Amino acid sequence: MPLSLTAVFADVPDPRRDTQNKIHRLTDILTIATCAVIAGADGWEQIAEYGRRKETFFRRFLELPNGIPSHDTFNRVFAKLDPEVFADRFGRWMTGVCEAAGLVHVAIDGKSARGAPQGTFTGCLHLVEAWAVENRLILGMRAVPEGGHEITTIPDLLEALDLEGALVTIDAAGCQTEIVQQIRNQGGDYLVTVKGNQPSLQAAVVAAFEQAGETGFEGCPMVSAVEDGHGRHEERYVTVIKNPKGLPDGWADVRALVMVGRERSVNGKRTSSAHFYITSSRHGAKKLAGYIRNHWGIENGLHWCLDVSFREDESRTRAGHAGTNLGMVRRVALSLLKRADTKGSIQTRRMKAAWDDDYMLKVLQGITAN
Repeated sequence: MPLSLTAVFADVPDPRRDTQNKIHRLTDILTIATCAVIAGADGWEQIAEYGRRKETFFRRFLELPNGIPSHDTFNRVFAKLDPEVFADRFGRWMTGVCEAAGLVHVAIDGKSARGAPQGTFTGCLHLVEAWAVENRLILGMRAVPEGGHEITTIPDLLEALDLEGALVTIDAAGCQTEIVQQIRNQGGDYLVTVKGNQPSLQAAVVAAFEQAGETGFEGCPMVSAVEDGHGRHEERYVTVIKNPKGLPDGWADVRALVMVGRERSVNGKRTSSAHFYITSSRHGAKKLAGYIRNHWGIENGLHWCLDVSFREDESRTRAGHAGTNLGMVRRVALSLLKRADTKGSIQTRRMKAAWDDDYMLKVLQGITAN
């Protein structure tokens, strides 16, 4: 009986030398590890133990000429595996799902694994990922290299993505002339946060809104929203300036400026804030407001779940590429669990996948054969 997951790994290059100690097929190792993480495994010993407990199940799909690999074998293989090739193979598969559903919004953001120290700008393993917001799928991932930063890693991630027709949202780290130009070159639109890391741009954007405010924002599309709950009252105003003038040179195809104003009252204490964005999109204020709000889905729908349900912040896996590759497996597992048409938290779904082989197969149907 074929398993679509195995097709994902069919052309992943094997990093091991051809010696007599190479007794397990790469596809078997990667398939068992992915299923084990879906089912609740958080480390190599747990992955190997899940494989042993489910050997009969796996023999329905895998050759397993020498049984289930040891935890050391899983560790060594994932440490040597090229993380970019591994992530891109999964990303191409997920992109196929998104294209069938209509890919629209791609959120780019980074996350640190605090338990895995490394010489990056955050002092630990830092992963930058692309998240299909509507489809709730991971599209790609890159690890920030030793001595590196998100700014230099984002372009590598974008290059691996098909952005034709997509709108890409990025926080202020991605507000770089080269990055927005790359998005446009690849056929996408961008919506990026403007902050103090680009002082000339920030000053020009703020000045444009101050000038528009002098005329009561005449001709500027605006939408508002009010939310109440848990002792909090919040009012949001999204204002758009179309075809802005006076911006510094080098920012490709800026078609609009966006300001999000927030007035918040929590237990009687009032605060206000304003956030600014530039975009190449022609969408109106309501649509742009939705993209901005949904961008944080990568924080709530991905990062929070990775820490709470997968305990990623506690992971100390860092030998070679093992931490990066295991991070990608977690993201794929979370994507598939979110797409499973079942009730219950992610923790509950992981437990159910461990107990019920039929449910595991249902989860894996999120990866369909091309």
